[in-house]
Amino acid sequence: MKIEEKIASRGNSRSILMLMALLVANVLFLLINSPASAHIGTLLKDINGIIDGKKAEVGVAVCEIEDGETLNIRGTERFPMQSVFKFPIALAVLHEVDNGKFSLNQNISIRQQDLLPDTWSPLRDKYPNGGILNLSEILRYTVSESDNNGCDILLRLLGGVKTANDYIHKNGISGIAIQANEEEMHKDWNVQFSNWITPKAAAKLLVDFYNQKFLSKECYNFLWTIMAETPTGRNRIRGELPSATIVAHKTGGSGTNKQGITAATNDMGIVVLPNGKHYAIAIFVSNSAESDETNEKIISSISKVIWDYFVRK
Repeated sequence: MKIEEKIASRGNSRSILMLMALLVANVLFLLINSPASAHIGTLLKDINGIIDGKKAEVGVAVCEIEDGETLNIRGTERFPMQSVFKFPIALAVLHEVDNGKFSLNQNISIRQQDLLPDTWSPLRDKYPNGGILNLSEILRYTVSESDNNGCDILLRLLGGVKTANDYIHKNGISGIAIQANEEEMHKDWNVQFSNWITPKAAAKLLVDFYNQKFLSKECYNFLWTIMAETPTGRNRIRGELPSATIVAHKTGGSGTNKQGITAATNDMGIVVLPNGKHYAIAIFVSNSAESDETNEKIISSISKVIWDYFVRK
């Protein structure tokens, strides 16, 4: 190759590299300055504005299911689940229904001694002396009404917390631990922290549930229905949304200790948008020195700005 050709070749190479660099810069500029990026930046600012100044730790995870857009705040940190853990427990029980080990119509005998007195239990209030209920009724009490006795009855039927924990881990959800039942949590304030989840894991759990990676269509429909019928937590995710909005969710809460600290005010679920699309949302408020009303307002306000973001898209 002649000297002139070598120089021209080097010049062409430099030109190509410069052109590629310019194209990359333009793409990055468009991404950074795109309306979507601007909107997500505004959304993050709005959420942080809600959290700022609050004496609480707040974790948030959102995933638009059809389009895959995500947002996380403290997404990989561990938050105590409290009754949120009844959702993965229900998944584990319904998995055994699909396997033929259990049936939604099977009768289960509940003894009076199974119904602990000092715990939240609409089931006990209706059946104070125990009775015979079918599995679907116990699941409804446990998921829809967050019944603590119903939860421990399901865990005994399942074989304990380890079975539920192993089932969820085997299905690809690693950022979660189910180590204690309701009775154990009620005996010691610190035990609740052994049942934890990260916001990102919670969102993935919900997305995989919606995409029917866990259950048959029949069991999926059953669990979706009892989650959508949930009367608890009306001032949380669904609190500031339009009244007709479908929210299939599971709440959790710890109460407040003598030091005025609330360990957990939680809500996680799937929201149906007006356009028929869905997003999974998990909001956890932990170690809060705020009032119960403020903790719930944090959740409802974050939920509303996320709703507004997806509706405007």
